[in-house]
Amino acid sequence: ADAAAAGAVAVLTDPAGERLLDEAGVSLPVLVSEQPRSWVGPVAAAVYDSHPGEEAGQELFAVTGTNGKTTTTYFTTAILRALGHTTGLIGTIEILAGDTPIPSRLTTPEAPHVHSLLALMRERGITATAMEVSSHALEFHRVDGVHYGVAGFTNLTQDHLDLHGSMEEYFEAKAQLFTRQRTSRAVVVLSDEDPWSGAMARRAREELGDANVTTVALRGSEDAERGQDAAQWTLRSLTRRGIGSAFVLRHRDGRELRVHTGLPGDFNVANAALAVLMVLDSGVELETLQRALDEHDPLTASVPGRMELVGTRPTSLVDFAHNPDALVRALRSVDPEDGRVIVVFGATGQRDTGKRPVMGRVAAEEADVVIVTDDDPHAEDPAPIREQVAAGAREAVAAGARATDVLVIAPRATAIRTAVRMARAEDSVIVAGRGHETVQDVAGVDVPLDDRVELREALAQLHAHTEESK
Repeated sequence: ADAAAAGAVAVLTDPAGERLLDEAGVSLPVLVSEQPRSWVGPVAAAVYDSHPGEEAGQELFAVTGTNGKTTTTYFTTAILRALGHTTGLIGTIEILAGDTPIPSRLTTPEAPHVHSLLALMRERGITATAMEVSSHALEFHRVDGVHYGVAGFTNLTQDHLDLHGSMEEYFEAKAQLFTRQRTSRAVVVLSDEDPWSGAMARRAREELGDANVTTVALRGSEDAERGQDAAQWTLRSLTRRGIGSAFVLRHRDGRELRVHTGLPGDFNVANAALAVLMVLDSGVELETLQRALDEHDPLTASVPGRMELVGTRPTSLVDFAHNPDALVRALRSVDPEDGRVIVVFGATGQRDTGKRPVMGRVAAEEADVVIVTDDDPHAEDPAPIREQVAAGAREAVAAGARATDVLVIAPRATAIRTAVRMARAEDSVIVAGRGHETVQDVAGVDVPLDDRVELREALAQLHAHTEESK
């Protein structure tokens, strides 16, 4: 009735919805489908005439995977801008049409919004758009009706099992991106630390054909170049440059690309490699791409809340790591030679409870001081969440893990201040889990909280006290 009053001329629903409409006496025409969501994207594409393509002067890039989607899309757009494109970005942190932000709270918006955005970007002269595509987006048909020129895969590790139930189902959700209906080409990161990467490369080849799938291997060239998962590109000559890295991507035919990224950690090397090869696979000449990388150094800009350096003495960073694998990668990337690693993190309420003790364990294995606090508890009591995480950390310490201290401190701002007060100049403090987010969901109430602001203020107090003590 409300839909009719709002001007609806027909209803698309499932069989259960049809029964409800009958009971309510709704007289509108009713279209019934077992999966009504699967029709929304194609219909939205027709309504908005949003199909990108060469005739519209648009290129579309998609990135999926458990970790690294945001950074890779930022890297991709940075490279595209260096090549002269006017770029769009659709992702977790923000939606950008050129330099104009568009509000959104989902990693991948709902299908009508996606298609309206693509149409808007075309109207504004956007020539290339990079989009994060989550497993939720694929499962709930949010990107139906969208066809990408190149889709990239970062990795697959434990997360979102509250939705998918198992890693196998999680893999199948991600694999939906690598079909002819959704993309023309695929680039897959291969890693011996990710057993699912080889499986994703094989699936992509089955769906798209060998000629349309590019793989890049990040670990040991011998393993990377052997067997049916042999990579076309391998990582060579990795060196540290400041807090970032410089490396060479070498194709098995001898071609090379020199790459420099300003973000710390091997995982950001992987993200940078993926972004570079996605752009190369879109049809850019290697020499043109190398010139853009050399002249503009596009991969040195920071990404909000992704290994974002907030201050020094102690080295203080904020990262979005909110699952076990991401937390391990973040902690390993900041390990100082002479100092300690102090980590502040929590676990999200009403989400994959199985990862909570695992996150506590890996934190204790990779850090010297573990401070467990609140993330976004949502409607769940935060105290038991903290204890589940801390239990995993304490169990690891009892088994001989690296950590010497496991503390449970709430609220989160207090935990951050405590970490900074504990730290020596040579230590590293990493605040993980929330990254760029500026509000904390506590029992349905949005509480203002920005880890970067809290960390910056704590550092200012520390440095002021240090100056007074001299």
